[in-house]
Amino acid sequence: MTPRLTAGFALVTTALLLAAPLAIPQQPAGSEPSRVVGPSRGRALAGEVLAARTEEVAGLLRCPVCQGLSVADSPATMAVNMKAQVKELLAQGYDQEQILAYFEHSYGEFVRLEPPLRGVNWLVWLGPVLALAAGGAVVAWTLRSRRRAAAEEPVVPLPGLGPGPDMLPDDPELARHVRRVRELAYGWPDGRPPGSSS
Repeated sequence: MTPRLTAGFALVTTALLLAAPLAIPQQPAGSEPSRVVGPSRGRALAGEVLAARTEEVAGLLRCPVCQGLSVADSPATMAVNMKAQVKELLAQGYDQEQILAYFEHSYGEFVRLEPPLRGVNWLVWLGPVLALAAGGAVVAWTLRSRRRAAAEEPVVPLPGLGPGPDMLPDDPELARHVRRVRELAYGWPDGRPPGSSS
């Protein structure tokens, strides 16, 4: 094995060992829910209502093995098992918040697709809004300071041009070309604006 391959293998192995505790539930999946979240606070569901609520609550949980899919949408075996567990908990009368807290206790806060507004999560929710407001303030300040600088800067006429809309350079050759461009662009005869004295 080459040193480069050995280093890569060691890096991957270390990453897997460090990530393993994140993927393993803190409690066995079959632990008693009442010991984790207390007695059920809702009413036991059955039939079509149970199926609909199962989809809703499973849609709020992130599949631990999929990339960005909810438990309701994921085809993974783990997600199917979690969805069955959600259905079982709803049938026992546990409410939505108790079920989410139960899975959060086992998998960590990451399991919620929409983390609750507490602790560092405030930064996750408010960070983009604050960054957008700060960016808008910087843009407004920059535009205002440029406008102010432009207003304070004296207007310096270009060398060789006199005042008025029919300004022409002092150089006769250049003046001839400017008149030709004006004639073509504006339709002014001989490149002179209408009503000009010269």
